[in-house]
Amino acid sequence: MIRRIGIAIPVAAVIGSAVALFLKSLDLATVARWNNPWLLYLLPVAGLVVGWIYHRFGRSVEGGNTLIIDRIHDAGGGVPARMAPLVFAGTVITHLFGGSAGREGTAVQMGGSIASAFGGWLRICPDDLRFLLMSGVAAGFGAVFGTPITGAVFAMEVLAIRRISHIGLLPCLAAAVTGDLVCTAWGITHTDYHIGPLGEAGGLHIDPLLLAKVAAAAIAFGLASVLFTELAHGLNRFFKRMFPHAPVRAAVGGIIIIALVSLLGTRDYLGLGVTSPDPHAITIVSAFTAGGADPWSWWWKILFTAVTLGSGFKGGEVTPLFFIGACLGNTMAHLLGAPADLFAGIGFVAVFAGAANTPLACAIMGLELFGAEHAVYIATGCFIAYIFSGRSSIYRS
Repeated sequence: MIRRIGIAIPVAAVIGSAVALFLKSLDLATVARWNNPWLLYLLPVAGLVVGWIYHRFGRSVEGGNTLIIDRIHDAGGGVPARMAPLVFAGTVITHLFGGSAGREGTAVQMGGSIASAFGGWLRICPDDLRFLLMSGVAAGFGAVFGTPITGAVFAMEVLAIRRISHIGLLPCLAAAVTGDLVCTAWGITHTDYHIGPLGEAGGLHIDPLLLAKVAAAAIAFGLASVLFTELAHGLNRFFKRMFPHAPVRAAVGGIIIIALVSLLGTRDYLGLGVTSPDPHAITIVSAFTAGGADPWSWWWKILFTAVTLGSGFKGGEVTPLFFIGACLGNTMAHLLGAPADLFAGIGFVAVFAGAANTPLACAIMGLELFGAEHAVYIATGCFIAYIFSGRSSIYRS
């Protein structure tokens, strides 16, 4: 255990630095897109470029997060080192030109790729390599969201539905904390989400009627996660069948995104969707206020993201899932007569819990982001959403 922790910490420091560079690059790309709206019309060209890069150099790493999960299960199975630079470049290009994608998948893939490279250089045994890959996933996830405890639990819980191994807890925790500390040391800050107090500060708040409303909303969160997962996988199969050549596939996806923007007359569903220079735009942050989301905002983000990722653009699913959950939570709060910020926060983590089959990690994420006062509501939302998601998962493995 001491040996594994000793290896994981310096590797996690490198991963934390890489994630900091990635997040800074992503911020610059997002601001450039905001300041140059015409970049959206080059999205099909960007799709050709990303598709060609992966067709030419990245066929061995197209599996993304699923490949990393498979290699963790396959003792001694490494991850190609080229995964990190390829997914880094592909994700930044996607965001620069307006694709709807996230950042978690990129951070996790970079973490797994860097950890695997170090394992090869150090010539560690297959079992230690397995734990180093898990630590790499934990470091990438913990650093990209600023939630180290969540990163450690996610790295273990995501490996198999309804089964979690605790043997890697300490190495994963050490890696996640190190990755987060190093990323923060580079000056990276994370968005602050806030849920207002429901009762006296400092204790758990439990109201039976409100808890029943949370349970009802959680069913919708679980079903939304299924809709996202099945649509994303279904569109991916459709694009591959209709357009076998990867560059053409991504270019067509870019054209569809432009058509959707023209149809709706808004760019709110492009990119991460965390914040926007337009004070009237629908974002994750705006969803925490009453009236901060349209009733169907969550559906449009599902569609934009499923088309983007299904056609071959690169990026993660988790931040779009946060957007979907927060907006759906806002809508459910209006329908059920509940606090918008509380339901947006619960939806934020619960839809992710259902889509990734990681209810424990997501419940912990809710505590790290929103505080312990809302713990019962957050856990209820995550667990019920997970149950109603069935075995559907954004990860194919």
